[in-house]
Amino acid sequence: MIINSELDILNVNGHVHSPYSFCSFDSIEQMFKMAREEDVHVLGINDFFTMDGYPEFSRLSKQYKVYPQFNVEFIGLLSDLQEQGIRINDPNNPGRIYFSGKGLSYPLVINDENKAFIDGLISESQRQIKEMTQKASALVEAIDPELGFTYESVKADYAEELVRERHIAKAIRIAVFEKFADEADRNAFFEKLYDGKAVKANLNDIASVENELRGNLLKSGGKAFVEEDPAAFPPLKRIIQFILNAGGIPCYPVLLDDKKGNILTEFESHWEAMDTILQELNVHAVELIPSRNSVEKLREFVAYFRAKGYAVFLGSEHNTPGVFPVEVKIEGTEVLPDDLKHVSYEGACLIAAHQHLHANDQAGYVDEEGNADKQNIESYIKMGDEVIKSFIK
Repeated sequence: MIINSELDILNVNGHVHSPYSFCSFDSIEQMFKMAREEDVHVLGINDFFTMDGYPEFSRLSKQYKVYPQFNVEFIGLLSDLQEQGIRINDPNNPGRIYFSGKGLSYPLVINDENKAFIDGLISESQRQIKEMTQKASALVEAIDPELGFTYESVKADYAEELVRERHIAKAIRIAVFEKFADEADRNAFFEKLYDGKAVKANLNDIASVENELRGNLLKSGGKAFVEEDPAAFPPLKRIIQFILNAGGIPCYPVLLDDKKGNILTEFESHWEAMDTILQELNVHAVELIPSRNSVEKLREFVAYFRAKGYAVFLGSEHNTPGVFPVEVKIEGTEVLPDDLKHVSYEGACLIAAHQHLHANDQAGYVDEEGNADKQNIESYIKMGDEVIKSFIK
């Protein structure tokens, strides 16, 4: 499973969301401060369909001497799998696929066609969110007229450029908590908001409260939910085209299993077929979020796909409420085993080499057509190791 056993391994987190989408951090600087405190030397920004955080991320990476990966994430569609009812890495929506681009060129230059593509995704997402914000505020105001809010106020108070449903849940939670100091009063408000349904969240746990608000009101079937326009989920091949045009490495984010080892979707239950589809799409990289997986299944998956020639990246997401360590953990609490840390660092080195080569107008690990130079992967890892260690010294 290890490619270069002589590497001096550094801690890596290759997938963190920032306040430019939604995240656990109050600011990008907070994530860098925590990275330094936790001895994490590589961070990868990975916001949903926006690269607006790149300049600040780049500036702070130099200030804190933490090597930056410039990544992005999309939600797309494989229509043939949707027609077959096959869930990919969204356990609630067949055919829908989360998909990342790793190691995009920075400074980023995109043509007019790709800018229009991104602008369209953002416009549709915010149209939906504006309607959901209005619905959610009306539900809150029906109980207490003083607690209403607007899309503009949510954006000003809790978001950078993009408002997401998690920001709405946060706005409701803060409004209720500021109005009612007593736990019984808070509980009574939420029960009314949930039409008499009992509150299951621990009211002393911010993440639990916001997740319950989101689940009851803002997800499919909730009273404030607004259906997305199908145009918000472009075909996966269009997403891959954007990533390649932006100089990145197309990468499939793996959901894998729960902490008991149960695979969660049909697509990821059959690794041979999964490999075939990814190869047909010319995708040669996968990433995982170990905090949601069992260590046994994670190791098994990594070994299988590394043997097939895939690059493997690891991260934490940090796109939920609450503050928790930047260091990537297994099952949320346990330190990542040394063998998986090694895999993670090799993946980070690969991205570092790719970014470095593109910055110097050279071909990276993946070319403009998506073909990966797997024959020279050890050379890329060695180069990336040198790039990272030169950056952080």
